[in-house]
Amino acid sequence: MFADLVGFTSLAEQLPPRDLVDLLNEIFSIFDLLTEKYGLEKIKTIGDAYMVVGGLPIPTDDHAEAVAEMAVEMQAAMRRFESRFAHPLQLRIGINTGEAVAGVIGMKKFTYDLWGDAVNVASRMEFLGIPGRIQVTDVTYDRLKDKYLFEKRGKIAVKGKGEMTTYWLVGKQENS
Repeated sequence: MFADLVGFTSLAEQLPPRDLVDLLNEIFSIFDLLTEKYGLEKIKTIGDAYMVVGGLPIPTDDHAEAVAEMAVEMQAAMRRFESRFAHPLQLRIGINTGEAVAGVIGMKKFTYDLWGDAVNVASRMEFLGIPGRIQVTDVTYDRLKDKYLFEKRGKIAVKGKGEMTTYWLVGKQENS
């Protein structure tokens, strides 16, 4: 899953640097708690973006569900933050399910990272998404469709992949 704070750049122009860092720390600290709550692995933050993975380093059967739960809670947390500011601040979230390779490479500043087609597609789901929404691939949809509510977005052009059918994750089904 990739999540990006939409509107953060313009907010950065309005806030003193220290206030901006404090706000980002407050938001990402909540995301870190959600990562722990759902047994997920935070890979990194990239500026005002947050990257998390399920099923690594230890595979789990419910990793897609855990990521979906976290994404829904992240959106709820952002609505609470947005109510504190006159400036709109929303998340754009992209989720994909698939194989990835994780590890540490290089000789300096060791950082746990993630690679693979599934990672690239998740990043594109975020980038091609809409603020305040959670966009998922058909692979993720197929895995979660019996437990979650979705709206079909339809086909979108995805760089390096061509046309892909995507869905908006709306929330958990009442009976799940």
